[in-house]
Amino acid sequence: MLFILFILIYPDDCVKAAASGLILWYENILPALLPFTIFSNILIQSGYLDDMIRSASPLLNRLFFHHPQAAYPIIAGFLFGFPMGSKTTADLLREGKLTVAEANVLCAMCNNISPVFISSYLLIASLGLYDKTWITYAILYLPPFLCGLFLLRRTRPVLLKKNTASGSNLNFQIIDAGIMNGFETLLKLGGYIMLFSLLSQMCIHLAGRQELVSIGLTGITEITNGIHVIADSQTYSLTFKYPLIIGITAFGGLSGFAQTASMVKGTGISMRFYVMFRLVQTSISTVLAALLVMYT
Repeated sequence: MLFILFILIYPDDCVKAAASGLILWYENILPALLPFTIFSNILIQSGYLDDMIRSASPLLNRLFFHHPQAAYPIIAGFLFGFPMGSKTTADLLREGKLTVAEANVLCAMCNNISPVFISSYLLIASLGLYDKTWITYAILYLPPFLCGLFLLRRTRPVLLKKNTASGSNLNFQIIDAGIMNGFETLLKLGGYIMLFSLLSQMCIHLAGRQELVSIGLTGITEITNGIHVIADSQTYSLTFKYPLIIGITAFGGLSGFAQTASMVKGTGISMRFYVMFRLVQTSISTVLAALLVMYT
């Protein structure tokens, strides 16, 4: 009802917010994630991922404490960004390649904002910081990575089956299913991005002239709009802006929570654990960012 009333009262703002969300999805999310999503689906369903993990398992066992299957979600999540970490984790769990305990840790650990978004939009376009790329990566990525490895070490891994012959198989049925799954996933993300762009615009109207309230509500709701509102503020200095932006980026916003819940629906992955992990990560990253701007 609030959405309907907001659309009726502020139709122009709603159209602009919806268009902004869809443009963000079409120009940035779709071309960046769709090819990888399709490729990932094919790789998992065809069995070639199992062959790759089995071949590299001696090294992966040492790196990830006898959880070699964790390598793929970690690589996907940290390189390609949100929500590929949760998507690949859920896919592997559905295929029986992970336990629920492993999937809980990996979903929270790997579901981070992409490095491209951080370097281009967050640092350069929004804050004009050209020299803090690598330290920002460390602030945002090291806490979840180290915490995730610590928790993985305490979980019991799934034992790899020792097949004498490759069980991999690639055909057009698998390719077609991978393509359809990829489009379904990205269309769903587009819908969530549009809805939360509208909700973010609603928060800005509700806050009125209370800038701090507007920053808080927008940042918690959707991080792209939140970063934009914080960066455009003339009231606060970079000492306040940088840690706050790092904090909302580490958390991912309510939009990120909803998209993640959609990706892992029906798998048994705990969203309560996900939120607790993200809150801990957000606290650590925000403190590190505050220390960075205070002493540099």
